[in-house]
Amino acid sequence: MNDLVSDLQLLIRQPSVSAKKNGLLECSHLVKKIMEKAGIQTELLYLQENNTNNKSNNLKINSEIDSIYTIPPLIYGEVKSKRNPNGKTLLFYNHYDVQPEDPIELWENKEPFSGRVNGNYIYGRGSSDDKGELITRIKAVEYLLKSYGDVPCNIKFIVEGEEEIGSPNLEKFLLQYKEKLKCNGVIWEFGYIDEKERPIIMLGVKGILFVELISKGGPSREVHSSLATLIENPAWILVDALKTLRNNDGLILIKDWYREVRNFSQDELNILDKEPFDEEIFKKEYGISKFLNNVKGIDVKKFFEGKPTCNISSLIAGYSGEGSKTIIPYKAIAKLDFRLVPDMDPIVQFQRLCDHFRKHGFTEELLEINLLQKEWPARTTPVDSPFIKVIEESATEIFGSTIKSISSAATGPMHYFLDLLDVPCVCIGSSYKYGKSHSPNEFARLDLLNKTTKCISKIIEKFGSLNHN
Repeated sequence: MNDLVSDLQLLIRQPSVSAKKNGLLECSHLVKKIMEKAGIQTELLYLQENNTNNKSNNLKINSEIDSIYTIPPLIYGEVKSKRNPNGKTLLFYNHYDVQPEDPIELWENKEPFSGRVNGNYIYGRGSSDDKGELITRIKAVEYLLKSYGDVPCNIKFIVEGEEEIGSPNLEKFLLQYKEKLKCNGVIWEFGYIDEKERPIIMLGVKGILFVELISKGGPSREVHSSLATLIENPAWILVDALKTLRNNDGLILIKDWYREVRNFSQDELNILDKEPFDEEIFKKEYGISKFLNNVKGIDVKKFFEGKPTCNISSLIAGYSGEGSKTIIPYKAIAKLDFRLVPDMDPIVQFQRLCDHFRKHGFTEELLEINLLQKEWPARTTPVDSPFIKVIEESATEIFGSTIKSISSAATGPMHYFLDLLDVPCVCIGSSYKYGKSHSPNEFARLDLLNKTTKCISKIIEKFGSLNHN
């Protein structure tokens, strides 16, 4: 356990912010070193974009191979079972990049990359998402190798460096190294533990369409606000455009937006019906008194796991400093994320969004629409496959009980694995449900890291036994 904590501290203390392209190469080499120390054969994979091979995988940071490539490397790890080399293969997907640390002033001690341990908690960006999760998988394999000198099934790792910016190159990696990455099942990068210490086994993730709107229908520069009777304010144009997107009940008003939404199957509805969801604890954690549209009961879970969203992530216009500055801004910007569910296509939805604004009179001269990020939704079926049963049984043995969930409300590139590798993907992990991922003072609980390491070891053992059924 001490080794788990010290290795996680090393990873947290190495910043690796993909949005800022900060520390990614250094972190990839550090992960490689930790994996090799655990007995996992590891290499860095690069995209062949410059007609250069990747034979020099062991070169040091700032070496020639690193300077050639602009895309962070994919870390590939493998352990072949000695007693069962032709058996099943389990693949772990994780990422070594993290969210930006801002705002730093809201972190305790102003140290977002401290790896500080306080009692049962370890703090720092990536402690939960996703370096803590990665460490549990590495340590589970290390435990089996040290205890038995072997693993009961073949193990593979892929750890990418761009998940937090939408995995723009993961599909290319999977296509280029498809033969290398063949497997029979994928343990996804994260999983939550609820407030009653139960792991939540999630069978999918939502997709996302992230866009930027820039209103340019105003003056060519900031001007005095006394001119507001003569000059259009781009902030008003943007506000008017945003108001056309949804009604007060949260219903998205874009034509055909819900057209491809897949209804829950009866098996999925049965899972939703049994899934516990403590509404009062949830409200207390986020400081709210009611849910949007006053939804209750099973509808809360249906909305959370299977309803598309339209969210304004940021609004920027004019002066936002102290005091007053009476101006008409020359532009206004909004960033929006739309969470998507099966079988919505982010490219189709983006075109519908563009058509919607043009139909409402927001021409290209008034409103620029930029697609910043896209991810397809994914869901593993059937819900009672042998792979899912192995994970449920393993987690129950370690934690005592589990919760099965149809989908995470968050997003990840799971669809590539379902479509390109054609294997089931399941989320299970160590992150406390309210562990402040993506927020200041992100933390992981040491007891949950330890129990999840044991759970992953158990999954590997049971998955290996499927070879003989």
